[in-house]
Amino acid sequence: MSAASAQASGGWPPQPVLTTRRVIAFTGMVFGMFMAILDIQIVSASLAEIQAGLSASAEEISWVQTAYLIAEVVMIPLSGFLGRMVSTRYLFAASAAGFTLMSVMCAQASSIEEMIIWRALQGFIGGGMIPSVFSAAFTIFPREKQSIVSPIIGLVATLAPTIGPTAGGYLTDLFSWHWLFLVNVIPGIGVTLAAWFLIDFDKPNFALFKSFDWWGLAGMAAMLGGLEYVLEEGTAKDWFQDERIVWCGIIAAFGGTLFFFRAFTAFTPIVDLKAFSNRNFAAGCLASFTIGIGLYGLTYLYPVFLARVRGYTSLEIGETMFLTGVAMFFTAPFAGRLSTKLDPRLMLAIGIFGFAIGTFLASTLTKDWGFHELIWPQILRGVSLMFCMVPINNVALGTLPPERLKNASGLFNLTRNLGGAVGLALINTILNNRWDQHLQRLRDAVAWGHQTAEETLYNLTQGLAALGDAAELAATKRIAMMVRREALVLALGDVFLAMTFVFLLMLLVLPAIQRAGGPRGAGGGH
Repeated sequence: MSAASAQASGGWPPQPVLTTRRVIAFTGMVFGMFMAILDIQIVSASLAEIQAGLSASAEEISWVQTAYLIAEVVMIPLSGFLGRMVSTRYLFAASAAGFTLMSVMCAQASSIEEMIIWRALQGFIGGGMIPSVFSAAFTIFPREKQSIVSPIIGLVATLAPTIGPTAGGYLTDLFSWHWLFLVNVIPGIGVTLAAWFLIDFDKPNFALFKSFDWWGLAGMAAMLGGLEYVLEEGTAKDWFQDERIVWCGIIAAFGGTLFFFRAFTAFTPIVDLKAFSNRNFAAGCLASFTIGIGLYGLTYLYPVFLARVRGYTSLEIGETMFLTGVAMFFTAPFAGRLSTKLDPRLMLAIGIFGFAIGTFLASTLTKDWGFHELIWPQILRGVSLMFCMVPINNVALGTLPPERLKNASGLFNLTRNLGGAVGLALINTILNNRWDQHLQRLRDAVAWGHQTAEETLYNLTQGLAALGDAAELAATKRIAMMVRREALVLALGDVFLAMTFVFLLMLLVLPAIQRAGGPRGAGGGH
C-alpha cells in the first residue's frame, strides 16, 4: 500500500520531511529533557550542604528531592493533553522557561519551606519537557533515522540520573550548593528560545480547553502524589504505622477511584488509557517499569554500599559510578545499529538478562569491594540500559497512531518513574528487614562463649590498651560496628539477588510482544 493510499484509508501518514530547523529544535528539546531528568538526582549527593545552608532538619531536607519527584510524576501524564491543546511549541517553551525561573528561585531560597515550594514547581513545570521529546522523535523523524534517534533519547534518559550525583558532587565541591540550580540558567534560556522560534511540529487545539477534565486532573494528582509520598516515605516511617502515610494512602485510593472513573466516562479524559489496548504498548510499559527499577534502584544501592561500608565521599562515589555512564556512551551507537538488524524482543532479552547477570555478580559483594570489583557490574548495567532503552522506545511507541503519541509518551515515561519509586520502596524494605535478620544472627555468633568472638575482643582490647580502663568498652563498640557493617553487606547482597529474580521474571513477559512490520510512520500499511 502506498503512503498516499494508506493516509486516505485512515492508515499511517507518509514519512515526515526532516529539515535542519527541526533537527536543531529537537536537539534543544533533548537538552531540556536532560536538565529535567538530571535535576532529580543532582541534589542527592549534596543534601547535607543544602541542609546546613538552610538550617533544615534531617526529615525536612529529604523533601528537597521528594517534592520534585511528586510534582514531576503528576505533570508527566498530564503533558500529553496539554501538548495536544497548546501544541509542542508552547508547552515546551513554557516548560523550559518555567523550569529555568524555578531554578533561580531554588538558588536564592533562604529557608527550607521556600526551597520545597520552588523545587515542587520546578519538578511540575519541567516535567512537561520529558514526554514531549519521546513523542517528537516519532513525529518528525522518518523511519530510517529512528536507529539514530532512539539511542540518543535512551542515552539521555538514563545517563542523566546516572551522572546526577557525580555532577552535583563536583559543583558543590568546586563552588557551592547554589550552583546545583544556577547551572540550569544559561542552557535553560537557550532551550526556551530554541523551542519558541524553531518548533513547528504541530498546531494547538485550544478548543480542548472547553472540555478540560478538572475532576480527572484532581483525581490523578491525588492518586500519583499520594502514591509517590507513600513510596518515598514509607520505609523510613514504618509504612502504615505513621498517620501521614495512612492519610496519603487513603487520598491516593480515593484519587485513583475518581481518576479511573473519569478516564472511562469523561468526553475528553485528562489521560486517555486506550493506548493500553495496544499489546506492544502495554508490554513496553511493563518493561519500562522494570527498567525503572534497575535504573533508579542501582543508582541508589551502589552509593549506599560505597558510603556506609567503604566510607567514600560523594565525589569518590560519583567517580566510581561514572563507569556506568562511560559504558552507556560507547554502547549507544552500537545498540542503535543493532536495533535495525535484531528483533527488538531479542535486544530486550539481552539487555534484561545483562541486568540480571550484573545484579547476580553484585550479590556476592564483600566489605572490601571497591572500584575494581565493581567494574563488571557497572559495565553490565550501562550496556544493559542501552540494549533495553533503544528497542523499548520503538516497541512501546513505534506502532501507535500519531494522534495517540503525545498521550502515550506521558504514560510510558510515567511507568519508568513509578518503577523507580516502587523499586526503591521495595529495596529499602527488603534491605531493612534483611539487615535486622543478619544483625540478630551475627550478634548470636559473637555472644559470650564463642571462642572466635572472645579472641577478637581480647586482641582488640590489647590493641587499645592505651585507653586504659576504657579499652574493653572501645573494643566492644568496635566489634558492634563490625557486626553492623557485615550485616549491611549481607543485606545488600540479598537485595541484589532479589533484583536478579525480578529481571529474570521480566524475561517471561517478552514473548507477549508482537513484532510489528515497521515502526510508526512507515509508508506501508500496518
